[in-house]
Amino acid sequence: MRLLSIRPKPSHIYSSLTIPLLLVGTANSSQAASYAINPASTHIRFSIERFKSSATTGGFYNIKGQLQYDPNLRSGDISLIIPINSLNTGNPSFNNSLTGPEFFDMQRFPSAHFESTKWHFNQDKKSPQVTRVDGQLTLHGETHPISLTATKFDCYLNTSIRKDVCGGEFTATINRTKWNINKFAWFGLTKNLDLSIKVEAARQ
Repeated sequence: MRLLSIRPKPSHIYSSLTIPLLLVGTANSSQAASYAINPASTHIRFSIERFKSSATTGGFYNIKGQLQYDPNLRSGDISLIIPINSLNTGNPSFNNSLTGPEFFDMQRFPSAHFESTKWHFNQDKKSPQVTRVDGQLTLHGETHPISLTATKFDCYLNTSIRKDVCGGEFTATINRTKWNINKFAWFGLTKNLDLSIKVEAARQ
């Protein structure tokens, strides 16, 4: 008497193996890595011309926030909290003027916020590079869109802290009058601010 053995069809085997693998792959690819902004290595610098004299430079420091980034999916998200009291031009008197009620009005608006809305990448399929980040800047009680042009952005393993780190440099120009910072805009104090932004974040 022969024993009958019932073997599953190959398609059943492939289905039982493929479905879990697809689920695992989807779960891994759908979650961007999370990074915490490093305040010591993140700043926003600006230049401002005063009454046809040479431009004065300054910056905002101690910036905090979060970064989500996945180059494989060409996606990213960044949020920054910018303390107005960190403004420094190297001139205490000018610092007080800029943080005072006629300009950034630190007492009423102690911080500015940037939230990205869309990340743009080039067409390199093997190693996509960030080219631009669009977002909303909330400053002086107003929120308006701005675009940051990426001059550099890369992620790497920082051996000193044993963590993955993402760092980038961006430029932008904003018209301060859109945020109702109007003082002397028509009397020689430039209304367009050229921004140079450096961001560094470590993986959580």
